Amino acid sequence: MKLRTFAIALVPALALTAAACGGGSEETTSASGKKLTKVSLTLNWYPYGEHAPFYYGVKQKIYEKHGIDLEIKAGQGSQKTVQATGAGQTDFGWADTPALLAAVDKGMPIKSIGVYLQTTPASVQAFETTGIKTPADLKGKKIAGTAGDALSRTFPVFLKKNGLAETDVRIQNTDPAGKMAAVMSGQADGLVGFANDQGPIMKDKSKKATTALRFSEHGLNFFSNGLMVGERKLKSDGDLVKRMVAATSESWTAAQKDEAGAVASMAGASDQLPPVPVVTEQFKATLGLLHTDATKGKAPGVNTEADWKTTIDVFHQAGVISKAQAPAEYWQADTAPQG
Repeated sequence: MKLRTFAIALVPALALTAAACGGGSEETTSASGKKLTKVSLTLNWYPYGEHAPFYYGVKQKIYEKHGIDLEIKAGQGSQKTVQATGAGQTDFGWADTPALLAAVDKGMPIKSIGVYLQTTPASVQAFETTGIKTPADLKGKKIAGTAGDALSRTFPVFLKKNGLAETDVRIQNTDPAGKMAAVMSGQADGLVGFANDQGPIMKDKSKKATTALRFSEHGLNFFSNGLMVGERKLKSDGDLVKRMVAATSESWTAAQKDEAGAVASMAGASDQLPPVPVVTEQFKATLGLLHTDATKGKAPGVNTEADWKTTIDVFHQAGVISKAQAPAEYWQADTAPQG
C-alpha cells in the first residue's frame, strides 16, 4: 500500500538458492571480535519512518548484542516480502498481516513471530479542504484504491460498519504509486492507505493540511505489519529466530524512548528516504499503533490470541482468506515476544 517508486538491489542467484535450500547461515565478526550470524530482513517497502527501530537497533548494537549482523533490505510490497520469506529467499520479513493470512490460506509455509502494528493504520486520507471528517462524508466522493489488495477488500467492510453501501462511494482503481498522484492532482478526493505513511508525504509535498479517517476509530481494527519467518528457518534454526525476536522487540522498546535518535539512525538508509520532518511524523504516528487494549503496557510485538481471532475474522469476512483457521496456523506464539 505504499506510494513510492524505487529500485531494489538484486540478490545473487546463488545466495537465493542456498537460502531456499536451507543452507547454513553465514558468520561475520564484529569490530570487537564477536562472532555474529549474518541475517537478512526484507521490509514491506522502501525505508520510511515506520522502519526506524530496525536501523536504531543496528546503530545501537542491539542486534549485535544478540549475535546478529543485520542486513536491512528494501521490499516491493508486503505480498512479495511474504513470498520471499516463505520461500527462504530472505531470513525474515516485515510485512502486513493480511498478506501473511492470504499466503497461509494458499499453503505457503510461513509464520508470524509477532505483530507490532496492532492498531491498523488503514485510513482514507485526503486534503482537509475535501471536508472528509466522518464516514458519512465519504458519500459521493471519489476514492483512489488498488483493486484486489487487502485494504480495498476491507474498505466495503468499513463502509458497511458505518451505514454506507459500496455504491455510496466511487472507487478509482489505480496502481499503488498512482493513488497519491490522483489525490494531489485532484482526480480523486482521497485514497485508501496507511496514515503513518502517505499522509505526511502528501502534506510535505503539497504544503496543505491533510486528514486521515482511520478505520480503527470507526469500528474496524485489525493487525497490520509484523515480523515473520519461513517455517523452514523456524524449524532449522530456532535459536536464531528467538534471538531475532528478542533483538527486534528490544530495538523497538529502545527506539520509543529516543525518537530523535531513532529517526537520525535512518540517515543514508536510501536515496529516496523522505525529509527528516516527514520521517519524524511517520515514526510518531507508528508509535501510536503498537498496541490494542489487550496489550497496553506490554513489550512491542506481544500479541494475544483474541486479537488474532479478530483479525482473522475480519479478513475472512472480507474474502481475503477462504477459511478462518486457528491463530496457531498463522502465529508462532511460543517464539513471539512474551513480556
